[in-house]
Amino acid sequence: MRILVARCTVDYQGRLAAHLAEAVRLIMLKADGSVAIHADGGAYKPLNWMNPPNTLSTEPGRWTVTNPRGEKLVIDIAEIVSDVTHDLGADPGLRKDGVEAHLQELLAADPSALEEGYRLVRREYPTAVGPVDLLCRDADGAAVAVEVKRRGEAAGVEQLGRYLEFLNADPSLNPVQGMLAAEEIKPQARVLAEARGIRCKVVDYAALRGEANEELRLF
Repeated sequence: MRILVARCTVDYQGRLAAHLAEAVRLIMLKADGSVAIHADGGAYKPLNWMNPPNTLSTEPGRWTVTNPRGEKLVIDIAEIVSDVTHDLGADPGLRKDGVEAHLQELLAADPSALEEGYRLVRREYPTAVGPVDLLCRDADGAAVAVEVKRRGEAAGVEQLGRYLEFLNADPSLNPVQGMLAAEEIKPQARVLAEARGIRCKVVDYAALRGEANEELRLF
C-alpha cells in the first residue's frame, strides 16, 4: 500500500463532475489498484475514490486514474508532505461470527429461501475489493450479488455497492442486481438500499435451520 499525504486538487470526470479544491489530503493506493482520497474527518468514507479495475498513469505533479467506462479521477499534486509504501502481505479476510457464517451456509444450500428460482453460482465469489457472500442467478438467469448479515446496516449496503460496481464491469455478469439479506434490517439501511437499487430480504435463521416455531403450537 502506498500512502501519500499531499496538498492537492482532485477532479472526477464521469457520470457527473466533482471538484475538490486545493487542500492537504491523504491519498491511498492499494495493491489491488483502488485509489481513495481522504480528509482528516468524515470517518471511514473517502471524499472520492476509484475502484479496480482501473489504470493509473503518473507524471510530475499529476496522477490520472481511468476505469474501463472511461471515468477519470485526476489528482493534481502541489506539494508532497509524506510518501511511504508498506507491504501489508496477504489478508486473511473478515471472519464472520458463528450465526452469520451459518446463515450464509444455509442460504448457499437453498438460495430459493431468498427468492423462488434462485440458484447458487458460487459462495464467497472473489473480487478485487473482497469476496461476495453469494453470487446467484435468478429464474431469468440474471446475476444477483447477495450480502449476508446478521443485522443489516448502512455499512453493509455500502459494502455491497462496492461489490456491484466491480461485478458490473464484467460483461459476462452485467447487469448484476444486489440483495442485502439479514435477520434484521435497520430503517437507515433500507432507505440507502432503495436509493442504490438494492433489494432487502429479511430471513428467519431459526426457520432455515428447520426449528419449529413455538408460537404455532396449540399445546
